[in-house]
Amino acid sequence: MAPKKLKEFLDKKVDEYNQLFFIHEDPVSVPHYFSKKQDIEIAAFFASIFAWGKRAAIIKKAKELMALMDNAPHDFCIHCQEKDLKKLSGFRHRTFNTTDLLYFVEFFRSHYSKYDSLEMAFTKWMDKKNETTENGLNGFYHYFFSLDEAPARTKKHIASPEKKSSCKRLNMFLRWMVRKDSKGVDFGIWKNISPSQLVCPVDLHVARVARRFGLLEREQANWPSALQLTAHLRTFDRDDPVKYDFALFGLGAVEHY
Repeated sequence: MAPKKLKEFLDKKVDEYNQLFFIHEDPVSVPHYFSKKQDIEIAAFFASIFAWGKRAAIIKKAKELMALMDNAPHDFCIHCQEKDLKKLSGFRHRTFNTTDLLYFVEFFRSHYSKYDSLEMAFTKWMDKKNETTENGLNGFYHYFFSLDEAPARTKKHIASPEKKSSCKRLNMFLRWMVRKDSKGVDFGIWKNISPSQLVCPVDLHVARVARRFGLLEREQANWPSALQLTAHLRTFDRDDPVKYDFALFGLGAVEHY
């Protein structure tokens, strides 16, 4: 398909899937239950980290965790006592278990005791002149595991470009936090990262469709692949390349294109 025609086609699909109906069956629905900024951040972070496997199962487990946190995750992480943490015992989603969860809670307790938003955990390592969020993601990884006695097993749940990961789940989380338009799916509550710096999440559906359209030549779904895809998408919209995640994911996961 010629580039102009492809852009027109993908723009149409963005408009089709970037709609409120999309929220209901997607993990982004979990943070949409909240209105407090910090609750949105924490709920979105867990929902994105859990995002492998079927979407219904991801949503179910994320909602289960929010219930264990009394549907007030920020307050829970800041003020939880030993008796509160016991409620989390036995929680599991695939390979994510109680050990991992307790460390995540401790990280949030530590971070929010110093900062008002999780945004700082990414932007403190970035420069507005950076083309992408790569520095922010690498910095976040080291910051996240900077607490004493960070469990070695938990490190597999946070990706980073320096480990060549595509960072699919964190890129999705950043899309939710940074992108803002009139459609209401993404939150756009962070202001110090530009949508132009975002990198497209690359899952199996997105990668398959992207290869079919010649937007991705690489076989492995790694960081160079995410950058390659995003660079192609930037030729369609330099300021908001990751909006095409709606089109590629919808075509792959919903239409089985």
